[in-house]
Amino acid sequence: MQNYIDLARKNGITLLDTGRCQFCGANTIKGVHECVEIFNLGFQSLDYSKAENHIYRFISVDAHTLQHPEIHGRWNNHFHLLRLHLIFRYHMAWNYELSPKLSDYLNAYKIDKQHEFLTPPAISKRGHITTTDVLSHSESASACKEMIKKWGQEVYQSWGNYHILVDEIAKGFMEKTKSIKKK
Repeated sequence: MQNYIDLARKNGITLLDTGRCQFCGANTIKGVHECVEIFNLGFQSLDYSKAENHIYRFISVDAHTLQHPEIHGRWNNHFHLLRLHLIFRYHMAWNYELSPKLSDYLNAYKIDKQHEFLTPPAISKRGHITTTDVLSHSESASACKEMIKKWGQEVYQSWGNYHILVDEIAKGFMEKTKSIKKK
Protein backbone atom coordinates (compact mmCIF):
# COMPACT_ATOMS: atom_id res chain seq x y z
CA MET A 1 0.00 0.00 0.00
CA GLN A 2 1.41 3.37 -0.99
CA ASN A 3 1.50 6.15 1.55
CA TYR A 4 -0.33 9.39 0.97
CA ILE A 5 2.83 11.35 0.14
CA ASP A 6 3.73 8.92 -2.67
CA LEU A 7 0.16 8.96 -4.01
CA ALA A 8 0.08 12.76 -4.00
CA ARG A 9 3.36 12.82 -5.93
CA LYS A 10 1.98 10.23 -8.38
CA ASN A 11 -1.14 12.40 -8.81
CA GLY A 12 0.99 15.50 -9.45
CA ILE A 13 -0.03 17.15 -6.18
CA THR A 14 2.35 19.26 -4.11
CA LEU A 15 1.53 18.84 -0.42
CA LEU A 16 1.66 22.01 1.65
CA ASP A 17 3.48 21.80 4.99
CA THR A 18 1.94 24.85 6.66
CA GLY A 19 -1.46 26.36 7.30
CA ARG A 20 -4.87 24.80 6.91
CA CYS A 21 -5.31 21.42 5.26
CA GLN A 22 -5.31 22.16 1.54
CA PHE A 23 -8.02 19.56 0.87
CA CYS A 24 -10.62 19.79 3.63
CA GLY A 25 -9.75 23.18 5.13
CA ALA A 26 -9.14 21.78 8.62
CA ASN A 27 -7.75 24.39 10.99
CA THR A 28 -4.24 22.96 11.16
CA ILE A 29 -0.78 24.47 11.48
CA LYS A 30 1.11 21.81 9.48
CA GLY A 31 -1.37 21.46 6.63
CA VAL A 32 -2.51 18.09 5.33
CA HIS A 33 0.21 16.31 7.32
CA GLU A 34 -1.37 17.41 10.60
CA CYS A 35 -4.83 16.55 9.29
CA VAL A 36 -3.68 13.02 8.46
CA GLU A 37 -1.93 12.75 11.83
CA ILE A 38 -5.10 13.75 13.72
CA PHE A 39 -7.06 11.21 11.72
CA ASN A 40 -4.49 8.43 12.21
CA LEU A 41 -4.37 8.98 15.98
CA GLY A 42 -8.13 8.58 16.08
CA PHE A 43 -10.56 10.36 18.31
CA GLN A 44 -9.54 9.34 21.80
CA SER A 45 -12.97 9.50 23.40
CA LEU A 46 -14.03 6.43 21.36
CA ASP A 47 -12.83 2.92 22.05
CA TYR A 48 -12.69 1.41 18.57
CA SER A 49 -11.99 -2.04 19.98
CA LYS A 50 -15.66 -2.23 21.00
CA ALA A 51 -17.87 -3.66 18.25
CA GLU A 52 -20.55 -0.99 18.75
CA ASN A 53 -17.98 1.69 17.82
CA HIS A 54 -16.75 0.04 14.62
CA ILE A 55 -19.37 1.85 12.54
CA TYR A 56 -17.86 5.20 13.58
CA ARG A 57 -14.44 4.04 12.44
CA PHE A 58 -15.86 3.12 9.02
CA ILE A 59 -17.68 6.44 8.70
CA SER A 60 -14.63 8.47 9.72
CA VAL A 61 -12.35 6.58 7.32
CA ASP A 62 -14.82 7.15 4.49
CA ALA A 63 -15.31 10.84 5.32
CA HIS A 64 -11.59 11.55 5.56
CA THR A 65 -10.79 9.65 2.37
CA LEU A 66 -13.51 11.41 0.38
CA GLN A 67 -12.35 14.81 1.64
CA HIS A 68 -8.79 13.97 0.53
CA PRO A 69 -9.17 12.02 -2.75
CA GLU A 70 -5.99 13.53 -4.17
CA ILE A 71 -3.91 11.44 -1.76
CA HIS A 72 -5.67 8.15 -2.47
CA GLY A 73 -6.06 5.84 -5.45
CA ARG A 74 -8.86 6.69 -7.87
CA TRP A 75 -11.03 3.65 -7.09
CA ASN A 76 -11.04 4.60 -3.40
CA ASN A 77 -13.74 7.16 -4.19
CA HIS A 78 -16.03 4.36 -5.38
CA PHE A 79 -15.33 2.19 -2.34
CA HIS A 80 -15.75 4.86 0.34
CA LEU A 81 -18.74 6.60 -1.24
CA LEU A 82 -20.40 3.24 -1.80
CA ARG A 83 -19.83 2.19 1.80
CA LEU A 84 -21.29 5.48 3.10
CA HIS A 85 -24.24 4.99 0.74
CA LEU A 86 -24.86 1.51 2.10
CA ILE A 87 -24.64 2.81 5.68
CA PHE A 88 -26.72 5.98 5.29
CA ARG A 89 -29.17 5.05 2.50
CA TYR A 90 -29.72 1.38 3.32
CA HIS A 91 -28.83 1.43 7.02
CA MET A 92 -26.49 -1.52 6.61
CA ALA A 93 -24.92 -2.64 9.86
CA TRP A 94 -21.41 -2.51 8.45
CA ASN A 95 -18.74 -4.81 9.85
CA TYR A 96 -15.18 -5.82 9.07
CA GLU A 97 -16.29 -8.91 7.13
CA LEU A 98 -18.14 -6.78 4.57
CA SER A 99 -15.24 -4.54 3.55
CA PRO A 100 -13.24 -7.21 1.65
CA LYS A 101 -16.48 -8.42 0.05
CA LEU A 102 -17.20 -4.88 -1.14
CA SER A 103 -13.64 -4.57 -2.42
CA ASP A 104 -13.96 -7.84 -4.35
CA TYR A 105 -17.31 -6.73 -5.77
CA LEU A 106 -15.81 -3.43 -6.94
CA ASN A 107 -12.83 -5.24 -8.46
CA ALA A 108 -15.23 -7.27 -10.60
CA TYR A 109 -17.33 -4.16 -11.39
CA LYS A 110 -14.40 -2.08 -12.58
CA ILE A 111 -13.24 -4.66 -15.15
CA ASP A 112 -15.86 -3.29 -17.55
CA LYS A 113 -15.65 0.29 -16.24
CA GLN A 114 -11.96 1.12 -16.56
CA HIS A 115 -12.69 4.68 -17.71
CA GLU A 116 -15.24 5.44 -15.01
CA PHE A 117 -14.00 8.19 -12.73
CA LEU A 118 -15.74 9.97 -9.88
CA THR A 119 -14.63 13.57 -10.15
CA PRO A 120 -14.35 14.95 -6.62
CA PRO A 121 -16.37 17.98 -5.60
CA ALA A 122 -14.38 21.22 -5.50
CA ILE A 123 -12.01 21.40 -2.56
CA SER A 124 -14.19 23.88 -0.68
CA LYS A 125 -17.33 21.81 -1.35
CA ARG A 126 -16.55 18.46 0.34
CA GLY A 127 -18.30 19.16 3.62
CA HIS A 128 -17.49 21.74 6.26
CA ILE A 129 -16.79 19.39 9.18
CA THR A 130 -13.16 18.27 9.35
CA THR A 131 -10.83 16.27 11.60
CA THR A 132 -10.14 19.30 13.78
CA ASP A 133 -13.87 19.89 14.26
CA VAL A 134 -14.43 16.29 15.31
CA LEU A 135 -11.44 16.45 17.64
CA SER A 136 -12.50 19.72 19.29
CA HIS A 137 -16.15 18.64 19.72
CA SER A 138 -15.46 15.21 21.15
CA GLU A 139 -15.58 15.89 24.86
CA SER A 140 -17.44 12.61 25.37
CA ALA A 141 -17.97 9.38 23.46
CA SER A 142 -21.55 10.34 22.59
CA ALA A 143 -20.50 13.79 21.33
CA CYS A 144 -17.72 12.19 19.26
CA LYS A 145 -20.15 9.68 17.72
CA GLU A 146 -22.57 12.46 16.83
CA MET A 147 -19.82 14.57 15.22
CA ILE A 148 -18.51 11.61 13.21
CA LYS A 149 -22.00 10.83 11.98
CA LYS A 150 -22.57 14.47 10.95
CA TRP A 151 -19.14 14.58 9.30
CA GLY A 152 -19.87 11.43 7.31
CA GLN A 153 -23.31 12.67 6.24
CA GLU A 154 -21.94 16.05 5.13
CA VAL A 155 -19.18 14.48 3.07
CA TYR A 156 -21.59 11.88 1.65
CA GLN A 157 -24.02 14.63 0.57
CA SER A 158 -21.20 16.60 -1.05
CA TRP A 159 -20.68 13.68 -3.47
CA GLY A 160 -24.39 13.77 -4.41
CA ASN A 161 -23.66 13.83 -8.16
CA TYR A 162 -22.75 10.15 -7.87
CA HIS A 163 -25.53 8.85 -5.61
CA ILE A 164 -27.48 7.36 -8.53
CA LEU A 165 -24.38 5.57 -9.81
CA VAL A 166 -23.39 4.18 -6.42
CA ASP A 167 -26.99 3.19 -5.75
CA GLU A 168 -26.90 0.86 -8.75
CA ILE A 169 -23.62 -0.64 -7.53
CA ALA A 170 -25.04 -0.90 -3.99
CA LYS A 171 -28.09 -2.83 -5.19
CA GLY A 172 -25.87 -5.32 -6.99
CA PHE A 173 -23.66 -5.69 -3.93
CA MET A 174 -26.62 -6.23 -1.60
CA GLU A 175 -28.03 -8.86 -3.95
CA LYS A 176 -24.68 -10.64 -4.08
CA THR A 177 -24.12 -10.54 -0.31
CA LYS A 178 -27.64 -11.84 0.24
CA SER A 179 -26.78 -14.87 -1.88
CA ILE A 180 -23.43 -15.29 -0.10
CA LYS A 181 -25.23 -15.48 3.25
CA LYS A 182 -27.56 -18.18 1.91
CA LYS A 183 -24.70 -20.48 0.93
